[in-house]
Amino acid sequence: MRHDLQIAIDGPAGVGKSTVGERLAKQIQYLYLDTGAMYRALTWLALQRKIDLDDAAALGALAETFDLEIILPTIADGRQYTVLVEGRDVTWELRSPEVDHAVSLVSRHPPVRAAMRRRQREIGERGGVVMAGRDIGTVVLPNAQLKIYLTASLEERARRRWLELRAKEDTAPTFEEVLAEVQRRDELDSAQSAPAADAIMIHTDHLSVEQVIQRILELAG
Repeated sequence: MRHDLQIAIDGPAGVGKSTVGERLAKQIQYLYLDTGAMYRALTWLALQRKIDLDDAAALGALAETFDLEIILPTIADGRQYTVLVEGRDVTWELRSPEVDHAVSLVSRHPPVRAAMRRRQREIGERGGVVMAGRDIGTVVLPNAQLKIYLTASLEERARRRWLELRAKEDTAPTFEEVLAEVQRRDELDSAQSAPAADAIMIHTDHLSVEQVIQRILELAG
């Protein structure tokens, strides 16, 4: 396999983009970038600073200037990476229900997406990268040599998210609450969730993470 490919992984909320992308990148010794973590980091900071989530200009300005680092795990607690915002480790705080609920409200604003895309594209253009998120294959890395679109049923995606929350929180929401939240995210994210015309669809309902990765490796050659 070449060492300078751009591999774009897109798909809806809860489909496993982050897990697949991180493990794939580690296996082929590529840089992994979870763009969803970038939007979550911005959302977390906006909530901390009590910025109006309808204020596109303020959120866009924050997206341009806030200090964000996504680095290799610094603690062996199951994390895929460490996220630093203004120097603070907020890795697990980004997965809170509050951020879950707000991230689509923040990411829908054009100034926010424009700022984030610029930051993502700068990283992706170096090559040797697995980038997972939304509109990666269509907008961020339109010339990526391999574009993957992961998909799964609403119920399966909600089940995975519910199990993740139960494993990390003493007072996790009910499955029905998680299902409603994932459905709401789908509706809010619909404009950024369409697959690229040349993306390869992989339905993951009945596939393990390892099976999905193997399929991508076969496609990458």
